[in-house]
Amino acid sequence: MDHVAVIGAGSWGTAVAALAAIQHPVVLWSRRPELAEVINATSENPDYLPGYRLPYGLRATADLDEATEGAALVAMAVPSHGFREVLVRMSDLPIDLPLVSLTKGIEEKTLRRMTEVIAELLPEHNRQTIGVLTGPNLAGEVMAGQPTAAVVAIVEERAAAVVQKTFMGPTFRVYTNPDVVGCELAGSLKNVMAIAAGMSTGLGFGDNTRAALLTRALAELTRLGVALGGQPTTFAGLAGMGDLIATCTSVQSRNFRVGIGLAQGRKLDDIIEEMKMVAEGVKTTRAVLELAEQAGVEMPIATQVARVLYEGHHPREAVMSLMTRQAKSES
Repeated sequence: MDHVAVIGAGSWGTAVAALAAIQHPVVLWSRRPELAEVINATSENPDYLPGYRLPYGLRATADLDEATEGAALVAMAVPSHGFREVLVRMSDLPIDLPLVSLTKGIEEKTLRRMTEVIAELLPEHNRQTIGVLTGPNLAGEVMAGQPTAAVVAIVEERAAAVVQKTFMGPTFRVYTNPDVVGCELAGSLKNVMAIAAGMSTGLGFGDNTRAALLTRALAELTRLGVALGGQPTTFAGLAGMGDLIATCTSVQSRNFRVGIGLAQGRKLDDIIEEMKMVAEGVKTTRAVLELAEQAGVEMPIATQVARVLYEGHHPREAVMSLMTRQAKSES
C-alpha cells in the first residue's frame, strides 16, 4: 500500500506510527520542525518516547501536506483542543480515504467527538470511512512489544479491514467494531474516571476501593455512552472496560498521575507542566458533564472529579460526597 500518515508526534502518535512502519512506509507529522529533524536523525522521539528505537520505514516531517499527500490511511493523534486547528489545514484528501482518530477527548466548546469534528470540517468525506482506534494501549508498553489489543471502529468493512491490517502485528492484536459512537465515547469518558482512580491511589486507598471505583465508573460511563447512541456491549469490551482498567491502574497514564498529584496536595498547573504532555481528562471532564446534563444522565464520579479540578475541593471531600450519597439499587 501507499504510505500511512500519522498526524501528531506525541507518545501515542509515535507508537502507532511505529506499529504501522513495521510493514508499511510511514510519514509522522510533528508540529515542531526541530522534533521532526531529531526523529529523522536518530530514529528516536526523545521528547515523548526516549529510549525506544523507531522502525526504519518511519520518516518525520513538519510539512502537513507532505505527510498527507498520497497517503492510503490517515491517523489523527492531535490533542482534542488542537484537533480542529490541524484538521482545517488538511485538504484534498480522497473522500473514501480511511481516516481514524487516535484522540480520546471531546471538544470543549462544541461538545463534539473527534469523528464529528472530522465530518464537520470535511463534509464531502465518506462518513462510513471515518472512525477511531482505541483500547488499553499505553504507549511505552506498546513500544516495548508487550502483548495487547485494540479495536478499530469504522462502519465500512473495507476501511475497517485496511486499518486492522495496517496496525496489527505479533504483539498488537486489532479487532473491528462498527460502533464508532460507543468506542469513541468510551475512550474519552474513561480519562475522567482515571483521574478519580489516581486520587484514590494518592489518598492511600487499597484494592477494595479501586475495585469498587472501577466498577461504578464503568456503570457511569456506560449510562452516558448508551444515552448518546453507543451500544451497551461496546463498554464491556476493549474500548470500555479494557481501556478503563489500563488507564485507572497504571502510573504510565497521564490522567491517573494527575489524580495522584491532586490527592497529594499539588496544584493542577504544576502537575501538568511537569508532565509536558496533555492529560485529556482535565479538559474532557467539563464537556462530559455538559453532555450528561443534556442527556439527563447522573454522573456522580465525574461530578466530584470536576469539583476537585475546577472548584478547589480536596479529593477527600470528593470521596466523602460519594460515600454518603443516598442509598440506592446497584442498577
